Amino acid sequence: MRDMIKLLFKKEQSSANGADQFHKLQVATCALLLEIAHADDEFSQEEERSITENLKKQFNLSKEEADELMEVAEKERKQSIDLWRFAGLINKNCSVEEKVQMIEMIWDLIYVDECLHAHEDYLAHKLATLLGLSHKQLIDTKMKIKSSR
Repeated sequence: MRDMIKLLFKKEQSSANGADQFHKLQVATCALLLEIAHADDEFSQEEERSITENLKKQFNLSKEEADELMEVAEKERKQSIDLWRFAGLINKNCSVEEKVQMIEMIWDLIYVDECLHAHEDYLAHKLATLLGLSHKQLIDTKMKIKSSR
């Protein structure tokens, strides 16, 4: 009986840890998107809408949940001294395909205003490197997003 209780507690703890890790992954993803959105020193309504829609789709969130996630991620982004913290979490928990999806969301966000600013381009390249993606994967996703517009 005692062993069953211990096993049950371990399962609950593991489940809670998994949920916490998933939330951290959501915050990291959102923080990187917000960093890109602020890269040109302008955070437009279109960019905010794009981030919200991507978060809703990627994580199956309601509008309210996505807005709350953006608030938390913005605080984390402002307190962070670099992007590695967020990219490292994504690296540990995501497959190559999921990282490519992340870069697709980044390019989609960049091209919301139909203009590629130098710092946005730099950040996209930096994030692809931090996520361990090849230059080809970065450019392929860029071309995919551009051609879909």
